[in-house]
Amino acid sequence: MQRRFDQLDDVWPTGLGRRLGAMLYDAFLVAAIWIAIAVLHVAFVRYVLGLGPEDVGAGEPQRMTLQLLLLIGAFVFFAFSWMRGGMTLGMQAWRLRVQTLDGRSITLMQSLVRYVVAWLSLAAFGLGYLWVLFDRQRRSWPDIVSGTQVVVLPKATRR
Repeated sequence: MQRRFDQLDDVWPTGLGRRLGAMLYDAFLVAAIWIAIAVLHVAFVRYVLGLGPEDVGAGEPQRMTLQLLLLIGAFVFFAFSWMRGGMTLGMQAWRLRVQTLDGRSITLMQSLVRYVVAWLSLAAFGLGYLWVLFDRQRRSWPDIVSGTQVVVLPKATRR
């Protein structure tokens, strides 16, 4: 169920600096998730499958399984965060929110598209994110392809 965000008149498109700051914060969180997944994968291979220490990580199936689990783990983190409140922990720190063009939380399909295109943007030497510098609406490739936008939220007012 998509929720409608408030403060839609008080937000503005995000520039490259804030995006990179949030991406750096989130990279540390994803690294922690990946470490946990790798530890669980090694424990499963060692103690459930009963392979010896010298056999851990040997062979294509183990490597491919771990890589798939790492990609899925990162996707679950981002999709859950984006769909729930429109922001990851790094985005919260930089007051950013991802939303649909009409100001709603994004769907699972939009999250998947954003996630895949984000990897492609990084694989293209970051060009997908540098695109923000050339786009009039400050959109990156993930924004354009998924039909979403990343906006800056106003500072909270103290009462």
